[in-house]
Amino acid sequence: MTRLRLALAQYMVTGVSGPGAFLDKLDGLLAEAKTGGADMLVLPEYACMELAAGYPGAGDARAELASVAAAAPDLLAGCRAAAAAHGLWLLPGTLPWATQGRVHNRAPLIAPDGRLAVQEKSTMTRFEAEQWGVCPGAAPRVFATPFGTIGIAICYDVEFPLLVRAQIAAGAWLILAPSCTDSLHGFNRVQLSARARALENQCFVAVAPTVGAAPGLASVDENHGYAALFGPVDRGFPEDGVIAAGPLDVPCLVFAEADPDRLAAVRADGAVRNHRDWAASPPECPLIQPE
Repeated sequence: MTRLRLALAQYMVTGVSGPGAFLDKLDGLLAEAKTGGADMLVLPEYACMELAAGYPGAGDARAELASVAAAAPDLLAGCRAAAAAHGLWLLPGTLPWATQGRVHNRAPLIAPDGRLAVQEKSTMTRFEAEQWGVCPGAAPRVFATPFGTIGIAICYDVEFPLLVRAQIAAGAWLILAPSCTDSLHGFNRVQLSARARALENQCFVAVAPTVGAAPGLASVDENHGYAALFGPVDRGFPEDGVIAAGPLDVPCLVFAEADPDRLAAVRADGAVRNHRDWAASPPECPLIQPE
């Protein structure tokens, strides 16, 4: 495994006129990431939903989802071409993907040569389930890269320890967590969970959020957060586990290096061994009556 320099986008949602405008923004971010020496650019969950501003039905959540899902195949093709043009790994956020009458929230991981692997979101938020009708997707998986095995936990999924633990058990040393949250409550749930997953698994977790406002949209009208890379809270790492973090709600790229050798060292000789000491299954918990 080799170290990976990440560019994590605090992606400003403004509303764009169509796929071309979105891909122009992506091209600019890829160029900035390349200039900054990044190996991979990570965009947030549902960054593409700002496209809905250019379609009929903007302001209606279901109509917005349908219009962007219809554009998703062309968007994905454009993202693959952009990654290849800049020679970077790319996680372009997530796409609402329609298949046989069902919509899943799908995160494509794109290699610089255009090859593609996909992680679907496993656990739906209330908005996704109740207002959009987005369906739970495939179980967690892991992805082979030149940097080693990595996993993707999309927003709400990172709040569930066993989902991430399955990826760690399968060899992932880095978890990418693209997110989209419309309040600081929501963002703090994501970032606190990401920090916990990094601590308990002695791994890296990278968060990339949407920021900004698009008042004409029902789906991504308000967005809060900051991008960050979190690691173990132990020897060789910052005392709070925060390796890099951006300013709250300000659009930018946050650059950070994730080094698997640092994880190997702390897993072998940390003050604690969370990664090793995690039980394979929870112990029985008997009920005791006071005597």
